[in-house]
Amino acid sequence: MELRTERHPRGDTPHPAQGLTGAALLLGILLAGAAPLIPLALLVGRYEAELLPLFAVPLAVLVAAWRIARDRARDQLTDPLTGLPNRQALLLAARAAIADGSTAPPADPAGRVGLILLDLDRFRSLNDTLGHSAGDRLLVQISRRLHAALSSGGLLPAEPRTGRGRRRSDDPFSVLPPPVQGVSRAVVARMGGDEFAVLLPGVGCAVTLQRLARALIAELAAPSRVDGLLVVLEASAGVCIFPDHAPDAESLLRRADVAMGHAQRGRTGVEVYDQERDADTPVRVGLLGDLRRALEAGEVELHYQPKVAFDGRVVGLEALLRWERPGRGRISPEEFVGLAESSGLMPRLTDYVLDAAVHQLAEWRSQGLEVQVAVNVSPRDVLTPGFAAGVADRLARAAVPPQALQLEITERMLLDDSHRAADTLDELRRYGVGMSLDDFGTGHSSLVRLRSLPVGELKIDRSFVSRMVADAHDAAVVRCSVQLAHSLGLTVVAEGVEDDETWERLHGMGVDAVQGWLVSAALPADQASAWLRVRRTAAPAPELVAPAAPPPVPALPQEPLLPPDPAAQAPPA
Repeated sequence: MELRTERHPRGDTPHPAQGLTGAALLLGILLAGAAPLIPLALLVGRYEAELLPLFAVPLAVLVAAWRIARDRARDQLTDPLTGLPNRQALLLAARAAIADGSTAPPADPAGRVGLILLDLDRFRSLNDTLGHSAGDRLLVQISRRLHAALSSGGLLPAEPRTGRGRRRSDDPFSVLPPPVQGVSRAVVARMGGDEFAVLLPGVGCAVTLQRLARALIAELAAPSRVDGLLVVLEASAGVCIFPDHAPDAESLLRRADVAMGHAQRGRTGVEVYDQERDADTPVRVGLLGDLRRALEAGEVELHYQPKVAFDGRVVGLEALLRWERPGRGRISPEEFVGLAESSGLMPRLTDYVLDAAVHQLAEWRSQGLEVQVAVNVSPRDVLTPGFAAGVADRLARAAVPPQALQLEITERMLLDDSHRAADTLDELRRYGVGMSLDDFGTGHSSLVRLRSLPVGELKIDRSFVSRMVADAHDAAVVRCSVQLAHSLGLTVVAEGVEDDETWERLHGMGVDAVQGWLVSAALPADQASAWLRVRRTAAPAPELVAPAAPPPVPALPQEPLLPPDPAAQAPPA
């Protein structure tokens, strides 16, 4: 069935019209209902013509029934609020587009179908603030914007000779296939709630679809006026392509939703579907099952990377996850931690890491090695009710002082729910647990939110530190971050220090501590114990080290006890 767009009676919002197949079916029903009356009407017309008007009543009933059936079929495929095609209509349109393109050669773009799934960020809170009626009116405005952008976006004024508009070559919508008989081939649908979709038959280039998705997000970002207020919306989009990413229409919709979820969690705006990041593929399902078994069997290990001050003091260690999967070797923490977050296994993984870290702290303290260990936690963990009390109880049972543990959070938490995060972190701080803001500079935190969180340490991301010698802009970012942190009373730690020149520049900028290959690779627990015994330096917590002017440049730290391990550069869990 081919879905086309026509004007909706309530305004200029489009809705799905009946396709040729549906119209033919309804007409057939009408003729079938009228068929028994035709012979009788012929007889009456021959012998009693004055009785023919009586046949108008059953015919009127049949016409009314046909119209009711037609409207009901249309309503089943239409979103009642916006008049756009709904999820079922989009699914039918995707099936039809795939069927139409099945006869095209493999290299022909006509055989490819693109899908962009759009979701409005934080629309629920906006809806609660303005009221549901205002939220509904805003959704209607959004539907009209999307439809207008795809129907006439990028069109120049009509040419005098032909009367047809030409698309601007620099407009992202210029790549859309030309309309068929004046009707756009693109289908805009509302999937429910604040979620919209755009089906693009004949568009199968990932780069093109990403460009289109960003253009649509920009269209939605234009201020909207609702009840006298100007509202600016943000959106995330997922892109999926048939047949590259999905073998059928149902998979196309589901995998576009997976890509959109990654765009929302990563705050990237637009993401193309990637099978390696899909938790529901057979490979990912197998990996998740192996991870569950590894956690139960204690096969996931913690390695510890030291953090040292410029005078040689050990100010702490960061716990990093390492997992050797049987038959596949070492799995990147980025891969299996991301899988745990998307599958609901993250609370179990966090409990596992905290138990292992606290147990190791207790063991080191029994050996006279008093050092602080930092553990990465996800925003979902911190926002879980009872998280702070659970951490304090775990420390109390192991007889480990709270200041021996430090929790590292990311900037993403500042966006997800800064108020709840601040409450949890305040509670942890009252217990005495230290907090550090990890990967600073890679997120979108504001100074107001940063100031409101009770963190005592700021870690500059390795992506800036590793390039600061060769790139003046990265060096400026590091310098400004150090000044900002010190103005807020925070200690600064630089990650990814791998050469002498970077060490010296960071020292000159007033950085308080560093970690990286130049100091040591991440070490298994027994080797970390040996590394600590060599120094035998009781380390104060980094949060208690007040920022101060850098001392004279000391001798550089000793070379690592182990040769650099390529896997040690994997991102921290």
